[in-house]
Amino acid sequence: MLVRNEGKPFFPPRILGLEKTDRYIKYDLVQLLALFFHRSLLLVSPRARALPWASPGWDSPGAGGASGGEGGSGEHPVGAWAQNMYRPVRGFFWDILHTQHRAATDVYAFMFLADVVDFIIIIFGFWAFGKHSAAADITSSLSDDQVPEAFLVMLLIQFTTMVIDRALYLRKTVLGKLIFQVILVFSIHLWMFFILPAVTERLFSLNTVAQLWYFVKCIYFSLSAYQIRCGYPTRILGNFLTKKYNHLNLFLFQGFRLVPFLVELRAVMDWVWTDTTLSLSNWMCVEDIYANIFIIKCSRETEKKYPQPKGQKKKKIVKYGMGGLIILFLVAIIWFPLLFMSLVRSVVGVVNHPIDVTVTLKLGGYEPLFTMSAQQQSIQPFTPQDYEALTNQFERQPVAMQFITLYGYEDIVRARIEGSSGSLWSISPPSREQMRRELQNGSSDITLRLTWTFQRYRRHGGEEEEEEGGGQPCLHPPPTHPPPLLCPQGPGQRGDGGAHLRQAHHQPAARRAPAHGEANPVKQLLPGESHHRAGAGRGGDSFLEWWVIRLKEATPSDGNILPMIIFNDKVSPPSLGFLAGYGIMGLYVSIVLVIGKFVRGFFSEISHSIMFEELPCVDRILKLCQDIFLVRETGELELEEELYAKLIFLYRSPETMIKWTREKE
Repeated sequence: MLVRNEGKPFFPPRILGLEKTDRYIKYDLVQLLALFFHRSLLLVSPRARALPWASPGWDSPGAGGASGGEGGSGEHPVGAWAQNMYRPVRGFFWDILHTQHRAATDVYAFMFLADVVDFIIIIFGFWAFGKHSAAADITSSLSDDQVPEAFLVMLLIQFTTMVIDRALYLRKTVLGKLIFQVILVFSIHLWMFFILPAVTERLFSLNTVAQLWYFVKCIYFSLSAYQIRCGYPTRILGNFLTKKYNHLNLFLFQGFRLVPFLVELRAVMDWVWTDTTLSLSNWMCVEDIYANIFIIKCSRETEKKYPQPKGQKKKKIVKYGMGGLIILFLVAIIWFPLLFMSLVRSVVGVVNHPIDVTVTLKLGGYEPLFTMSAQQQSIQPFTPQDYEALTNQFERQPVAMQFITLYGYEDIVRARIEGSSGSLWSISPPSREQMRRELQNGSSDITLRLTWTFQRYRRHGGEEEEEEGGGQPCLHPPPTHPPPLLCPQGPGQRGDGGAHLRQAHHQPAARRAPAHGEANPVKQLLPGESHHRAGAGRGGDSFLEWWVIRLKEATPSDGNILPMIIFNDKVSPPSLGFLAGYGIMGLYVSIVLVIGKFVRGFFSEISHSIMFEELPCVDRILKLCQDIFLVRETGELELEEELYAKLIFLYRSPETMIKWTREKE
């Protein structure tokens, strides 16, 4: 009976290659063909024929050539066996390091590209390298200032290997590269097939991201092995992107220079691991001159390929093609924040109704008088009929209609809040007595704070957020109606008297719940005179008190319900949340002004760079920079210093620069 152990990464038959699966015959056949192909390659090399496993009779018990014993006695000793294993391995590495007729090549750029792809795979698929990170999101983790350990370790290891690879490339150390390759091969395979399955508790065959990462890493191993076999180039002259002067190389080189810190990191590493007499500042000066000359050279080659006759005006296709695109780009940047926020609100915005509305009434610095919440069952969305009734009510008020028309009926809800407080009034007797004295003193105003809190889902991502608002009206208790909390009452009695709470600033029953920020009253829908009537209720125990608030204008059928209309701003979808969170002013400051300053650099202070950019022919300067690279690689450091001094003198002398950059006759 065949037992399945698909969930066990360390099942012994699987590690030894003895597990019988549905397609094991196909895999074994492919592996056997690869083994025969590898053996045929070994038989081609003269030294490889000395390998015991490459000998045709090595697997025969009667063959004496592999035993090393005399007379073929058949007695395969430990010392002879170890020697037969050591010599082929030593010969293998000796052939790699001392290959004759070696044709040096340079595939570092492709190895670097493979490492960059692996770097990107780690960033977007880091969840595949952890045990409990399958549902993690790197953007949400970083936004919460949390750095996953698996993500950090993988990035640091990948970045460290890229730095080491660059150092070995600059030093042209084939032996170091070989040692690094062996260590990396064993480490990666140990990590991929043993450590990672143990950490994630998932088989490598079930981890798609890890398979993709390993596939790209195998490409890197192949390129690295080819580099070791052929050897490093004897001369490394400049950037590999500056070998040709076409549009593609210019575009890639400009993109390379736009990556933050990449140019600086590469220049510093080159200075550290390259023999030179130049200081770091002088080195950076040469690199900057070479980069600018390369850009000018590409421009001049383009002008030669597409010449412009003298006295002929620019073609319309050039003017409208280039100028039109620039105009569209600038106009789009200027109006982007307004258009974006308008689209988010009207087209792609998501309706986000509150799931909880809490109202709190607080008198001075004492315990809250009233606290009550309305849940989803008490929060009813507007219907088209309700929306029409609302517009009919305010149709003669332009300010109110201007606000209402910004919302659709699907954005408005009506909350019905129970007028009886949901919690007991837990004021202490001393505070109660002090409140009594303040209320009896009619010469001073008492601050009444009414706050409301809306709880909604943040961008429909499942995370809740609260929006709070409130006002601070002044309360003038009418002398003829003392608050019922001051009226002596016995157990079992209920205070049905009331205090008329007149607010200096009327609190309308309409609230606006913005996508972000504080929820404020809708002053455009401010009603006329508004009063509340507050009363205190008592239970069977004289110490159990709560407050009941009702509208003075409420009818008996309305009961103690406090209605509230909530206008909810649409929220951006999760894909656009990182932009919509800035708001209109934030987008202008962070995007428009930054891009505007960047664009301004192309249109201003051009006159300051005419001497160094309007050069008709830069071949001589380019040749001088390449000569500096060449003498540096050949070890002629004194000549490197002299050529650098000549380059600096050239940029200090306008007359000499004019002579050097004239068109060749």
